[in-house]
Amino acid sequence: MRTRALVLVAIALLVAACATTSSRPVRSEFEDIPVPRGLSLAEGRSTIIESPTVKAARLVYRGRIEPQSLGVAMRQTLEGSGWRHVSTSHAGDQGTIQVYEKGGNSLQVRIWEGWWFTYVELTASRAVQPPTARSQ
Repeated sequence: MRTRALVLVAIALLVAACATTSSRPVRSEFEDIPVPRGLSLAEGRSTIIESPTVKAARLVYRGRIEPQSLGVAMRQTLEGSGWRHVSTSHAGDQGTIQVYEKGGNSLQVRIWEGWWFTYVELTASRAVQPPTARSQ
């Protein structure tokens, strides 16, 4: 009986530890691309490239969210931020791909389900305005 109680306590502690969420804000390289709550940046899978004229990123987030509801949430928040939905396609085990545009910039959102997490990959690029020369 004592062993059973210890096992139940250990399971309860494990479940409670897995249910905690980070209070850190979700990182986004582009201020007008909102990231839903419940996702955390998978830094080892993400890439950011910056040059004097272009900023591009492939940001991968993960969380325990149902893929279909995450797709709806992404579309609503992006359209609320001024992004125009261009298309949505479903590619089997590759997940769902949504394409958006805003002011000549493009954004691809890919949502797929892994073994334990749901993943969101944001691929975006935009031209960076060069600094203006100061008149002397």
